[in-house]
Amino acid sequence: MKKIITMIILVAIVATMVIGLTACGKNGSDYEYIKKKGTLICGITLYEPMNYADDEGEMTGFDTEFAEAVCAKLGIEAKFQVIKWSSKEVELNAKNIDCIWNGFTVTEKRKENITFSQSYLTNAQCVVVKSANLAEYTGKAACAGKKGAAEQGSAGETAAKELTTNVTSVAAQTSALTEVLGGTVDFAVVDIVLANSMVGNGDYASLAIAESVALGGEEYAIGFRKGSDMAEKVNAVIDALLKDGTLQTLAAKYGLTNQLIK
Repeated sequence: MKKIITMIILVAIVATMVIGLTACGKNGSDYEYIKKKGTLICGITLYEPMNYADDEGEMTGFDTEFAEAVCAKLGIEAKFQVIKWSSKEVELNAKNIDCIWNGFTVTEKRKENITFSQSYLTNAQCVVVKSANLAEYTGKAACAGKKGAAEQGSAGETAAKELTTNVTSVAAQTSALTEVLGGTVDFAVVDIVLANSMVGNGDYASLAIAESVALGGEEYAIGFRKGSDMAEKVNAVIDALLKDGTLQTLAAKYGLTNQLIK
């Protein structure tokens, strides 16, 4: 009987060791994985002032330069990959990208599947309408019964669905603005950071922010795979970039000084 018990204990110990080794192989250091390949692939969508193409077609923007500054400190290269926002977590877990770095809103629900860096910018959702219709939007109740548009899988989509039951989900925040321009919807819900940069200018000159429709505030952070040790590494660099004034300079360059979290 003692031999049988001993054998059972040994089998249990070996099984535990195997499980532990398997787990380590599956969930090893994300930092070492990224450091070894030498690149940090950042999942993005294109919009000002976070990540967009300049007149020469080169990637620029606050998050673009921010990522490049962080990666320079870590001795790796930042690369940017446009993704479908509604598939961002799938892309991250499949290792098609290494992080989500694109004005990514922190929520408790997202924390269940993602490890976030420290927050670095404040943001809020806002309602954008045609300037000619601005007087109609005196508060949230004015949106009820109207048609809205928002980026699929975004904080804006969640906010839009709280305003009206008729919401069109689109591939990008800029697409939501295009829907308003085309008259297919009455309003769009987008990041205030984007709206402040784009609405009322260029292609969106005929649009305006409905400031009377106040929506909740939020914060941006970088999203990594759940349990990733990259967040800790990046947080240390963020602190250094705040200390030496790099982030303050970038925020001023892109009109985000008041949103920067110091």
